[in-house]
Amino acid sequence: MFKLFITSVTIMVFAMATPNKVEKIINQTSGYVPNEGYVPNEETAIKIAEAIWFPIYGEKINDNKPFQAVLVKGIWQVTGTLHTSKGGVPYAEIQKSDCKILKVAHGK
Repeated sequence: MFKLFITSVTIMVFAMATPNKVEKIINQTSGYVPNEGYVPNEETAIKIAEAIWFPIYGEKINDNKPFQAVLVKGIWQVTGTLHTSKGGVPYAEIQKSDCKILKVAHGK
């Protein structure tokens, strides 16, 4: 409920603000960015991928454990393990610096 209120207030402030005021608000709320980015390690990347996969694919995603994450050019590539000759595994790409989700897929 509180989060909804804050979001509503934020939307109202942006709706009433002129372009110059919006730029000032954005610059004032830049926040903290860790030196190693928001996704600093494999464990964090896997937890984020799981949080994305569970609502999409359900509990069956656990059949593809263990999950692995590899960092390639600033992008975490997270995949599941295939335990049978049929099917596929979940896959996600997560940007290390800002946690942006670049891709979510599941093999067939």
